[in-house]
Formats: sequence, structure tokens, C-alpha cells
Amino acid sequence: MVTINTDKVCYIVIKAREFDEKVAPGDDAPGSNFSDDMSVEILEDRPDDPTLEELFGAIDALNEDEGLELIALSWIGRGDFDPEEWEEALEAAREVPEKRIANYLTQMPLLGDYLEEGLAKFEISCSDFESNRL
Repeated sequence: MVTINTDKVCYIVIKAREFDEKVAPGDDAPGSNFSDDMSVEILEDRPDDPTLEELFGAIDALNEDEGLELIALSWIGRGDFDPEEWEEALEAAREVPEKRIANYLTQMPLLGDYLEEGLAKFEISCSDFESNRL
């Protein structure tokens, strides 16, 4: 069963959702008003984005087993595996090279949603973590 610390997963869920909110950088929208848009760049996805760095760093700091569990949880949350197939999901996750786990996960759209749904399928919630941190 799931052994990764729930707080670690929930932190990654929050960071993944922050990153998912990013938009492609672009020109000012027609009718845009500078006084209203002074901080719009915080929502733009840029190569030196601290949100991505925090997400990547949190995943990269996990040990190999935790990284594999994170991949398996995301796949269960996405519906690729059922909770009863936990061991199979872990085995399939081993195909992702350890040095590529953070890259693999940070490129997954809706990572935060998939992780939270994966936890929910094991009757684990991030609600206590979020209420204590936000």
C-alpha cells in the first residue's frame, strides 16, 4: 500500500496546481490596462519560473521509492490503474528512469488533480494539510 508521507504528496499537489495555473507568456491583450496588469507576469510560464523550480525540487528531493509511489498514485488518479493494482502500477513506474522522475511528473498536465484523486482512492485526503498550510 501507499507508504509515501501524505504531507509530501499534498505539498506537491499544491505546487502542481500553482504551476497548472500558469499561462504562456505573450503580448498584452487588446484593451489591456497597465495599471490593472502590473503583476500579470506572475501567472506567465517562464523558463526561470520559481513555481516550476519549487515543484521540480520537491519531486527531485524524494527518494526513489517515494518517486515511484508518486508516479503510481498519479496513474491511479488518472484511471490507468485501480487501487487494487498498486503493485502493478509500482512495477510499471520502475520503467521511468530514477533521474527522469521529476521531469516525467512535472510534464504531466493536471498532476495535482491526479495525485489528489489517487490519494482519494485510498481514502486519504489533503484537506487537513491544506487547512494547516493555507
